Formats: sequence, C-alpha cells, structure tokens
Amino acid sequence: MGALEGEHASGRRGGSGDAMDVHAYEPGDESRLIDWKTSARQGRPMVVERERLSTSRVWLLMDVGLEMTGVCPSGERAWQVAANALRMFAALSLRRSDDISLVFGDESSITRVPFNGGFAQFERTLDKALDRDWDHHRNIDALLEYARRIKDREALIVLATDEHAMEERHITTIRRITRTHPMVLIDVATMNPFKAVSSRHAPADGLSARRVPAFLRNAKAAAEVDTHRVYMAAALEQELTRAGSHIIRAASSESMFDRFVALVSRALARTTRNRLGTAPELVGLTLAGDL
Repeated sequence: MGALEGEHASGRRGGSGDAMDVHAYEPGDESRLIDWKTSARQGRPMVVERERLSTSRVWLLMDVGLEMTGVCPSGERAWQVAANALRMFAALSLRRSDDISLVFGDESSITRVPFNGGFAQFERTLDKALDRDWDHHRNIDALLEYARRIKDREALIVLATDEHAMEERHITTIRRITRTHPMVLIDVATMNPFKAVSSRHAPADGLSARRVPAFLRNAKAAAEVDTHRVYMAAALEQELTRAGSHIIRAASSESMFDRFVALVSRALARTTRNRLGTAPELVGLTLAGDL
C-alpha cells in the first residue's frame, strides 16, 4: 500500500525504516530482528528494532446511492463489487496497522462510521452499513467535496462508485483532491443495457422497472455506450495518473481483485527496483501470496 500512497514514519516498531532501538540479543527476542552487520562489529548478536513505515490513515469513501444497485455483467450488484474492493484495501491497510475511516454518502446524508479493530470487525461494520433500503439517489458532488476537505495530507483516499457517477465536470474536483492527497478511484462497470439479449433476460431500468425495448438493443447502440464509457474511464485515468494516483475499473469482484493485485504489484515493483533492484515478478508473487 505504501507503494501507492507514499510511506512515512509511523513511530511504530517492526518495520524496515530507521533504527529505533539497538541492544544485545536476549532470550525472548525474535531472531529475525538480529542485524548481522551490527553483530559482526560488536562481536555478539545484536537486535535492531526498526520503525515501521506507514500512512497515518486510509479513508474509504463509498457511494451508496440507489444507482449502485445496478447489475454488473457478472450478476453482482455494483455496490457488492465496490464493497469487495474496499475489503481489499482494508486487508492490506490493517496488516500495516493503519487507521481506517469509513464514509458512506447519498443524497440524504454523508455518514462517517466509527471503526476500530481487525479485519473481521471491518467486515461486520461494512456489512451492517450496507444493510440498507437503498432508496436515496447518489450525491457524488457531496462525496467529492467531503474528500477534498480531509485535512490529513498523508492520508490515502479510496473512492468507490460506478462508471456512471463521474462526469467531465468532476475532473476539476478530482484534480483539486489529488493535489493534496493520493487517491484511488474504484470504478465499477455495470451491464450495457443496449446489448442484444433475449426478451426474457432483457435488462430493466432500476428506477421505473421498465425493460429496455427490443428495438434499442442492438450492436450500434451498445457500441456507442461502450465507447462513451471507455472515453470517460480513460479521461479519469489520465487525470489521476498525471497526479500520481490511480483508477481500478472492473465489472466483477473477481476482475476487481485481479486488477487490484496488478496495480499494487506494479507500484511495488517500481519502488523496489528503484531501491533494491528486485525482480518485479517476485514482488508480484509475494503480494499475491499475502492477499
């Protein structure tokens, strides 16, 4: 995670940062903490406890508007894919002892949900917050404004929504956020309603429950929708990349996981090559094993 948002000193022990304490090895000390170079100089086993590099806080913001009940090609709801993406970030963040803040937003309210504990507690908190009626529309403007006002500039902001939420006018706000915070946008791709399918399984409008007319479900209309979605995703990715941030776009929890691992692996590989010259494929395998 630090490869994405930039690591800094946390004041916690057990990492690979600056030395916090050096003392002779005593029964009960972990053997992995023995520093062999220091031990060679001192002529006896020496333990070096180093500072853990970490980010102080990770803000997980999720769009919980009615629009997030849209169906993905995998059959999942958009909010389910988005929630699973947040679980991935939480798993690595909690592994590094980072603090997590959960924020949910729709047109009725922006709610910050208190959270303390491990990953199991995170899942219970998330599941409880998502057990809702889903009867309010989204307010992505308010959620972006909330993100912009987060004062801790060391904090990573992860915003989960679907591909219909962002418009060109939102790029300006995203640009302002990425000037002060590292950011990852979770962009859930939903079903293209104009792709030709049988009338029995034709997609229905989420608000009116009316099915898309058969004469509209054709290759031309579907291609136009796909082109627009790809254009918006490319524009957002370009803007985020320019600011050193990232976008993860996927249409299922499985592909979201694959792209999450690929993103973090690439970032970690770049950081490791710069520092140690480590082979990137080894970094990717290590990260995938951790997940």
